[in-house]
Amino acid sequence: MEETNNYQVLLYYKFVPLEDPEGFAAEHLKFCKNLGLKGRILVAHEGINGTVSGTMEQTQKYMDAMHCDSRFADMPFKIDQHDGHAFKKMHVRHRPELVTLRLDDAVSPIEKTGKFLSPSEFFKAMQEEDAVILDTRNDYEYELGHFRGAINPDIASFRDLPEWIKEHKDELKGKKVLTYCTGGIRCEKFTGWLMDEGIEDVNQLHGGIVTYGKDPEVQGELWDGQCYVFDERLSVPINRKEHVVVGVDYFDGKPCERYVNCANPDCNRQMLCSEENEHKYMRGCSHECRVSPINMYVKEHNLSDEEVQRRLDAIAEEEKNKQEAI
Repeated sequence: MEETNNYQVLLYYKFVPLEDPEGFAAEHLKFCKNLGLKGRILVAHEGINGTVSGTMEQTQKYMDAMHCDSRFADMPFKIDQHDGHAFKKMHVRHRPELVTLRLDDAVSPIEKTGKFLSPSEFFKAMQEEDAVILDTRNDYEYELGHFRGAINPDIASFRDLPEWIKEHKDELKGKKVLTYCTGGIRCEKFTGWLMDEGIEDVNQLHGGIVTYGKDPEVQGELWDGQCYVFDERLSVPINRKEHVVVGVDYFDGKPCERYVNCANPDCNRQMLCSEENEHKYMRGCSHECRVSPINMYVKEHNLSDEEVQRRLDAIAEEEKNKQEAI
């Protein structure tokens, strides 16, 4: 029986030209499966972007093999200890881009990107008077945690960020722009384009939030909340000096850092929700999702029609009382 504390999660990326990304993806999938890894890797003409989990031995063999390839010899890996696999399956997929911007005038990060700042440099820069801290992640990632004072573009997808920039460019001009994301890849891809848009002082957190949290000097200071990650862990702690909860429960507005997906697969909305409210609202973000014939919570808990109706009536009664109290 495998030790449950003998696992690691690797987060990594590298912008490097790949001549045959489709062929590379197919071969790489076989390689990862033979090692026993599980995870999600994207491959494009511009490089590789992945998160995989496995035992210490499996992940070490993977890192050694990648570093023996001249294209990935200097690729850094961000490593987290874990109590098991962080994924259910192993996927390696070919994509047009490693992170999707869909810009006709996109700049290759191999040719141009913003200035890299180490965690300690980023920490100091955040406290400068002319600094603007820009979160390049999606809205639900920001809601769970972010740097203190950071701007939230409130975007549903990374590809929406350029449009937000065009609408708020005046807020960034003449400022020291500090960009950050989970592992660094979105900023490395995005900052070159930002510079071409006329923003001169563009900087990025080298290694992203994950590296910032592991840095022995800054220890995640000035980060509030947790950091959203795209695997079964869903979140990881960053600030090792103090923990400030910034997330709020979707249903009652109380402090919360627990993410769930709406039980209606057609919706699948990500929301912060306590375990108590998950059961109360049957993990449905709306009445329509609660009564959906494919509500997964109802199926998972084998709820009878009578029990579903009882909970719906209780929700309706509570909402009625709230309205009468206003």
